[in-house]
Amino acid sequence: MMREPEGATRLLPWSTVRGRPCFLVSDGTGYVSRLADSVEAVRLGMANELLGHAADLLKDHRATAIELHFLALRLTESLRDVLRIAESQGARLGGGAPKPPSGEAR
Repeated sequence: MMREPEGATRLLPWSTVRGRPCFLVSDGTGYVSRLADSVEAVRLGMANELLGHAADLLKDHRATAIELHFLALRLTESLRDVLRIAESQGARLGGGAPKPPSGEAR
């Protein structure tokens, strides 16, 4: 199990090239914090659009197995992103140190 760095204040919405979580030690006002806010906003917007697409595709009873499989992959990725954002924001609201979301590489 990976331990968060001493004084970590935020789980960032991206990982290292090896898939490990990235943490930020900051007062929350710097460039990296603003970049993370922007990335989170984009990912949440994409998740919302994906939900609309999923609803449309699932209404179409002619959707193929390949289309449904692709949709399931994208929904899984999106859910992972949203859970990571929720955990990061929850840790900041609750004042606790962030921890890697379950399912993340450790």
